[in-house]
Amino acid sequence: MIKDNQKKLNRIHVLLDVVMTVLAYFLAWLIIVSGKVIPLEYNVKTLEPPVYFAALIFIIPVYLVLNACFHLYVPKRIQGRRSEFANICKANVIGLMFFTLILFGGRNIIIHLGYFSTRMLLCFFVLNILLLEAERMAIRLFLRSLRTNGYNQKHILLVGYSRAAEGFIDRVALNPEWGYHIQGILDDGRPSGYAYKNVRILGTINQLESVLAANTLDEIAITLSINEYSNLESIVAVCEKSGVHTKFIPDYNNIIPTIPYMEDLQGLPVIHIRHVPLTNVFNATVKRIVDIGGALFGLLLFSPVMLLTAGLIKLTSPGPIFYSQERIGLHNRPFKMYKFRSMEVQDPGKEKTRWTTPHDPRVTPVGRFIRKPVLTRCPSFTIS
Repeated sequence: MIKDNQKKLNRIHVLLDVVMTVLAYFLAWLIIVSGKVIPLEYNVKTLEPPVYFAALIFIIPVYLVLNACFHLYVPKRIQGRRSEFANICKANVIGLMFFTLILFGGRNIIIHLGYFSTRMLLCFFVLNILLLEAERMAIRLFLRSLRTNGYNQKHILLVGYSRAAEGFIDRVALNPEWGYHIQGILDDGRPSGYAYKNVRILGTINQLESVLAANTLDEIAITLSINEYSNLESIVAVCEKSGVHTKFIPDYNNIIPTIPYMEDLQGLPVIHIRHVPLTNVFNATVKRIVDIGGALFGLLLFSPVMLLTAGLIKLTSPGPIFYSQERIGLHNRPFKMYKFRSMEVQDPGKEKTRWTTPHDPRVTPVGRFIRKPVLTRCPSFTIS
């Protein structure tokens, strides 16, 4: 059913990719090499057209393999367009690097490679990305139209009624182009006939095996509530026995506030509750460079204003210009934060027990101004 349709679609996809790649290559040759679009320079030697197009024998298989490696032949029901475009670019960048390496590395072996246009290769790189993206956009729109009108549907059974089940039903209802049709839910906590957004409870979880035998399903989604996870092992065993593709949608969305990510610890899946990008050395290095560069730029740009503010604070209130306070940063490490002093100097013991209040008398006249939000200082500034 859906699997057969997906196989047919993948074959069509591969064929269309071949057509797009050949078309991109032909257009690149027409624009750069033929001289019909951009005139050739005087006394520039070019290869004959048959030699250029013979290279497609090597180019097409390489690009098809790269497309497969970057998951460009996976189902498009919920795959993001940005992710797909990024994968197209990655495949083409690697393809460009590979053929550039062959072109320059093989010139000492094959003399003809010295006359192969590198500009044409760059033009082919750009055109191939654009044509492959246009092809996939057209396929995506065609499939979306089919699924919205009730064709090419994927029939799914939910096992367990929970917040995860409701969230899944909500998203499917809002995105008919995904082509998901939820047959119903099996649950022990609610009676048969109970419905959530027209998706009914069909029976209990014990009836899973008989329901699978009596119905043709494409997928099973396990959406147990968190207090029913003790039944997960037996449910997975029944699903595996049926041979139907099964996925697990965890019911911890309201418990874990951040987006978790999975790590494979020698075969043991580990869910990290919080993903901290700065644990990556590259990300941390880039952030540090941006922090230092941005700080230096900001200090230079706003130095006249900051010098004026520092002078006013010193003239209008006795005490230091800057106020320092300890804050907690990454990995629970304390650090010193510095800012312009906006309040009168206070006794350290009292300062820690008294919070700032509206119209606090301890705030200095200069401090009252620098504490105001930027927009309140510019009454003529409006946001439409």
